[in-house]
This record gives sequence, structure tokens and C-alpha cells, in this order.
Amino acid sequence: MAFLCLFTILLAGFLPSSQLVIAQLLHDEKTLLAIGNELGLSGWGLNNSCYCSWPGIGCGSNNSMIEKLDLSRRGLQAFGNLSELEFLDLSSNKFGSSIPTELGRLRNLRSLNLSNNWLTGAIPDELEGLKKLQHFQIFTNRLSGSIPIWVGNLTNLRAFTTYENEFGGEIPDNLGSVSELELLNLHSNQLEGLIPESIFALGKLRVLVLTQNKLSGNLPEIVGNCKGLSSIRIGNNEFIGSIPKAIGNLSSLTYFEADNNYLSGEIIPEFAQCSNLSLLNLASNGFTGTIPPELGQLANLQELIVSGNSLFGEIPASILRCRNLSKLDLRNNRFNGTIPADICNTSRLQYLLLGQNSIRGEIPHEIGNCLKLLELQMGSNYLIGSIPPEIGHIKNLQIALNLSFNHLHGPLPHELGRLDKLVSMDVSNNHLSGDIPSTFKGMLSLIEVDFSNNLFTGPIPTFVPFQNSPNSSFWGNKGLRGEPLIASCVNAKGADSKNYHHRVSYRIILAVIASGLVVFVSVTVVVLLVMMRERREKSAKAVEITDDGTDNRPMIITGNVFVENLRQAIDFDAVVKAILKESNKLSSGTFSTIYKVVMPSGMTLSVKRVKSMDRTIIHHQNKMIRELERLSKLCHDNLMKLIGFLIYEDVALLLHQYLPNGTLAQFLHDSTMLPEYKPDWPTRLTIAIGVAEGLAFLHHVAIIHLDISSGNVLLDANFKPLVGEVEISKLLDPSRGTASISAVAGSFDYIPPEYAYTNASYSTGKYL
Repeated sequence: MAFLCLFTILLAGFLPSSQLVIAQLLHDEKTLLAIGNELGLSGWGLNNSCYCSWPGIGCGSNNSMIEKLDLSRRGLQAFGNLSELEFLDLSSNKFGSSIPTELGRLRNLRSLNLSNNWLTGAIPDELEGLKKLQHFQIFTNRLSGSIPIWVGNLTNLRAFTTYENEFGGEIPDNLGSVSELELLNLHSNQLEGLIPESIFALGKLRVLVLTQNKLSGNLPEIVGNCKGLSSIRIGNNEFIGSIPKAIGNLSSLTYFEADNNYLSGEIIPEFAQCSNLSLLNLASNGFTGTIPPELGQLANLQELIVSGNSLFGEIPASILRCRNLSKLDLRNNRFNGTIPADICNTSRLQYLLLGQNSIRGEIPHEIGNCLKLLELQMGSNYLIGSIPPEIGHIKNLQIALNLSFNHLHGPLPHELGRLDKLVSMDVSNNHLSGDIPSTFKGMLSLIEVDFSNNLFTGPIPTFVPFQNSPNSSFWGNKGLRGEPLIASCVNAKGADSKNYHHRVSYRIILAVIASGLVVFVSVTVVVLLVMMRERREKSAKAVEITDDGTDNRPMIITGNVFVENLRQAIDFDAVVKAILKESNKLSSGTFSTIYKVVMPSGMTLSVKRVKSMDRTIIHHQNKMIRELERLSKLCHDNLMKLIGFLIYEDVALLLHQYLPNGTLAQFLHDSTMLPEYKPDWPTRLTIAIGVAEGLAFLHHVAIIHLDISSGNVLLDANFKPLVGEVEISKLLDPSRGTASISAVAGSFDYIPPEYAYTNASYSTGKYL
């Protein structure tokens, strides 16, 4: 009843006449007292004080008319209008309905903030009358529909922020009529179509944020007319074509982000004319050519991110003249040449990311001059020589040191043991030799190590980071011995035992290979020719028919089976065909759908189809595959083992062992539905302990499981719990709105451990 009375008071009309000011003031005070009583607001109505002094209330300088009402973070459940109100902040409450049409009565409003609520529905047309509105903030809600055309008639509007909603349709062309507009942020919606050219006619526009939508087309040349632009963020859309050279006219430009699009051509040298540019992000596009040397003129450049393109040439020496450069990300391109000796001329460099290129030569000893480096990525290149001991001088190195998949040789420098802040170290797949230095015991922050596939000898150190690492971190080193190699997974033990009892003389093997080489090559050529002819004939006759009767057989992009002895038993085509059948679906969760798939070989798999992957598959395919390969190496009795993966079109499939006992949720549900099926408490306790051990192992390798629940814990034939959904946090794109779990669980980057422990503890408590 109290709520109804308050709602009636708040929606009542107010006397607008200036001749009835006293009546207006009394009415305003009565309304505020009703609000205060309903919400239990402290400080309202005490000691007969003037309401202009109450918390959150602002009055005019020449009268006692209420001009400001700030009820943010008050848990407000109802609201009203005050006829002279100019500022209304209702942010961070629990509104769960649509925007009230009554707000349209507030004709004097200059600022309306409804952000961080649960508002749904469209923006009501009644707000069109708020002609004095200067700041319109409705971000982080669940609003939908299209952006109303009448927003373009709010000629006094200076800031319009709708980010993190579900708006669709096109951006209204008449937004270009809002001549006072300085900030336009439409980030993370479902907007489509082109950017209206009229937007770039706004002379006062400073910040334009259109990231994470479905916008397409070319960037218009007219962008150069918007002289005041300091920030352009258009990443994660579907833009095509080249970047217009008119960008060079934007002398005030500070940030330019266009990552994860379909842009092509060369990186334009006109960026060098934007003298204030501090961030240039062109990652995950189709750019070719070299990095323009003119970019070295950007004295204020702090971050250059061009990863995931097809750029080539040497690392431009001119870029190293950017004294303020803190991040240089050239990963996943085709850069060649050598690493310049003056790579650390910029003393502020914190991120040097050169992995997945064709860089050759030795790592320069001058790398030790990068004293502020937090992350050093040089994996998957053609580097030779030894690891410079000077890397041990980089005391701030914290996130990762990755030198894997190169041709490095020699021992590990003892100086690396000085890196006491380092979290992840990967030197796998090189020709490194010798013992693992005892000085590494000083690396107290180390969580993940990978020394596999080298020539290391001697005992594995007994330091905690090494003993807690999976055995796969040391595979491929014949001279290494000790834990955790001894405590390998069951499959690995069986394979090693079998190989031990069936060794064959190397001379016999070489003799057989030499005598059969010619025959083998001849037969292989003939077989390949026959297979190619049969494939052409099959593709010309028919394709796989799906359940809906169409002839659109999904195109398999890539895939891999990590368990070698299962590769012959798994048929990718059969997997894709099986998940198209609704009858094979087992369950559907927040991030994935699970299918039961029986292979032609008779093997049964549990196949997880990851939801909402869309264009992330295309842009981050290599990164995703590397993450899955790492996750497949995790070895623990209470973790669900990743057998393999498959990517077709825009769908990612994860392959696991099929467990007939299902999930813990099903186990508990069955116990309540079937009286005769009552799991005893010792079994429940064993399950709880197993889940805790699985989570503890994940924390040791810096992986946070943010979705632990009874539905993500599976039970084997002996009711041993296996924690699942570990891969999901690694596959979600951190740039994709609210589902950015991987923003926390990143690629083995440093994560404050207290976040993992508190979150996992809470989630574990929920399922317990």
C-alpha cells in the first residue's frame, strides 16, 4: 500500500504557474518526504531542515525550486517527476521494466541518466519533447528496438550513450543534425548498415564509439571533415575496403581502433599526420604490405597493434624512435628479417609481441635494456643461437616469456632465475640442452612452465611450480627424469610401457626405410592421384544432405585429435553430420550445447558445440587453436580431458569422452525424483572433494573457472567427478560485450589469485 501511495504522489501533476510558487514548494517537499519514507533515505526531513540541503537534492541559486535529484545507487523501485527538474540520475538501480513515459513531462531536463539498470523495451516517443536535454545516458540496460529518428531533433544534445544494449537497425542519418553533439557511444549493440556520412559533418564531435556491432561498408572519405575528432573506435564490425587517406586531416586524433573487421589494402602513411595519435589498433584485418616508416614520426604513439594481418618486411627501425611506445604487437603476420639491436631504444616498452612470424637470426643481447617489459612473446619464429642471459635483467617481466617453436640451442641461462615476478615461461620445441638451473627456485611467482621437446637432461627441480606442472610440460626430453614425468596420465604410461618393451635397433629401422623409400614414394603418388580423381567425381555428383533437405554441406576449416591413438577412430564428417540431428542433443547450457555422437568405428563421443562464436572463429582462429592445444595438455584426475576440436564455418566443436552417468545436476535430480535411487553421503563427499581438487589444479596453472556449477561437473562410471567447461572461458572473445569471461581468464596472463579463490569459492558453495 505504501508503494501505491508513493507511486500516486509521484505521478501526480504539479502546479506550474509562477504565481503559485509557495504551493509548488510545499508540494515538492511533500513529494520528497514520501520518496524518503518509502526508500528509507537517511538525512531527509531531519530537524525541519530545508530540503535543498538534503543529500542528492539540488535547488536553483535564486529560488528553492528543485533542479537536481540524484538517487543513484539507492535501489529505487519507483519514481516521479518534478516540474522544474533539470538533472535526474536514476543510474545503478534495479529497474526491470520499460522507460516510463512520464519522464516526457520533465520539459526542463538537461541531464537524464538511466544507465546500469535492467530496463527493457524501446525508447518511448514521449521523450521527444525533452528539447533541453544535453546528456542522455541509457547505457548498460536491455533496451531494444531502433534508435528513434527524433533523437536527431534534440538539438542541444551533447552526449548520447547507448552502449551495451540490444538496439538494432541502422544509425539514424539525422543524428548529423545534432550540431552540439560531442560524444556518441553506441558500443555493443546490434546496429547494422553504413555509418551515416552526416555524422562526420558534426563540427563539435570529439568521441565516436561504434565497436561491437554489425556495421558494414567502407569508411567514408568525409571522415576527414570532422576536424575535432579525438577518438574513433569502430572495432569488431564488418567494415571493408581501405582506410581513407583523409584520416590524416584529423590533427586532434588520439585513439584509432579498427580491429576485427575486414579492412584491406596497406596501412596508410597519412596516420603520421595525426601528431597526437597515442593508440593505433588495426589487428585482425586483411592489411598487407609493410608498416609505413612515417609512423616513426608519431612522438606520442604509445600502442601500435597490427597483429593478425598479412604484413611483411622487417621490423621498421623508425617505429623504435617512438620514445613513448609501450606496446608493440606484430604477432601473427609475415614479418621477416632480424630483431634490431636497438629494439629497446624506447625505454617505456612494456609489451613486445613478435610471435607467429618469420623472424630470423639471434635474439640481440640488447634485449636486456627493455627494463620495463611485462611481456615478451617471440614464439613460432626462426630464431637461432642461445637465449641471452641479459633477459634475466628484466626484473619487471611478469606476464609471460615465450620463446617456443624456434631453433634456439644451448643451456638455459642461470640469470633467468632472477625473474621473480614471472608467471608463465615457455621455451618448448627448441634445441635447448643441459640441466634446468637451480637458480629457478627464486622464480616465486611462476605458475606455468613448458620445457617440452628439447634436449634437457638431469632431474626436474623439486620447486613447486615444476612439481605442479602437467607432465606434458617436460615431454620430449629424453634426459629428464623425476616428478612429474613419473606421475603421468594413464594413457601416457601405457604408451611408454609398450614402447619400452618393443624397441628396435636404429640400424634395422634405417635399413628398412632406405630400401623401401623408392617404393613408398611411387605408391604414394599413385594413391594421391586416384584419391584426387575420386574426390572430384564425388563433389560433382552429390554433397552431404542435411536434415532440412538442403545440399549445403558445412565446410570444415580445421580440426585436430590430440590423442594420437584415437585419430583413426574419429571421423570429422560424421561428427558434423551427427550434431545436425536434434535427436543427438543431450543438453544445452549458457555457453554450449552437448551432443552424443557415435562414430562409425563404434566409439562414442560427447561433442560440445560452443555458442555465439560467429566471426571470432575467423579473426582469432590461430590463437584459439593454441589455447586448445595447451588445454589438451592439462592432466588431472578431476578434469574433463579434451580429446580434440573441429571448426567448420563459424562453429566450434570440442570433442570429449562420453560419460553415461551424465552431470552432477542429473545425479542429484535423479536422487530426488526416484526414491529408490539415493546417493549416500560418502559418495557426495567424495564428489565435493574431487571438484575442489580439480579447481585447485586449475588455479595453479592460472585458469579461472567462472561458471562452476553442478551442470558443469560430469561423473564417470565410478562416479568420479570431472570438472568440465574449462575450455569455454578460453574461447569467448574478451571484446564481446557481457560474455567476456576470457577477459578475466586470459591466455595465462597474470590474474590476481584472490579473484579466482573468491569466485570459485562462491560458485562451489552454490552447488554444494
